[in-house]
Amino acid sequence: MRDGTQTTDGDEGAGGPAGADDATAADRTAPDAAPAEGPAAALSDRDEAVLAVERRSWPGPGAKERVIRERLGISPTRYYQLLNALLDDPRALAHDPVTVNRLRRIRDARRARR
Repeated sequence: MRDGTQTTDGDEGAGGPAGADDATAADRTAPDAAPAEGPAAALSDRDEAVLAVERRSWPGPGAKERVIRERLGISPTRYYQLLNALLDDPRALAHDPVTVNRLRRIRDARRARR
């Protein structure tokens, strides 16, 4: 079945509604999905959107939570669960090393204060 299924760069990197199921898109291993990093290095559209939200600067928590609900369609609690899992995912580090490393430093500092 994998032989007939191919993804293009537009399916997983566009960030818009491509009509593909996130779990299915993440499981595909087409060689052209991420030529520079290999087939396993591709993140789902939702994971890329979570990192994109975190990459932005926010004036206060209300605006960020509103965007999380409207753009991603999930609760802020679920967003932070996904984000925390992404910080430990090597694919996320390969996709956006600056954001992931910044968030890891913040997380580690908070853990050290406890």
